[in-house]
Amino acid sequence: MDRQYHVYIMASARHGTLYVGATGNLARRVWEHREGIPGSFTHRYGVTRLVHVEAFGTIQDAMTREKALKRWRRAWKIALIESDNPQWDDLYPRLAG
Repeated sequence: MDRQYHVYIMASARHGTLYVGATGNLARRVWEHREGIPGSFTHRYGVTRLVHVEAFGTIQDAMTREKALKRWRRAWKIALIESDNPQWDDLYPRLAG
């Protein structure tokens, strides 16, 4: 079985605070953000909504994309989110089953 790696964007609300990350276990990592580690960026700003996900075959590809997205202007990130998720729906329930 091939392993998948993901780049994801989380938001506090529609057009709210954004967080870009990469992981090898998307469901676990998003759950960690949602539970909130005190003092973390996502906890401090209430970033709990998974709004965008991209899958990659290697961690190197995922990390390259993550770094690129982090350099993007905010407007570009919003346009990316809205291209696939115009209502900014929380995608986490689809992962959790």
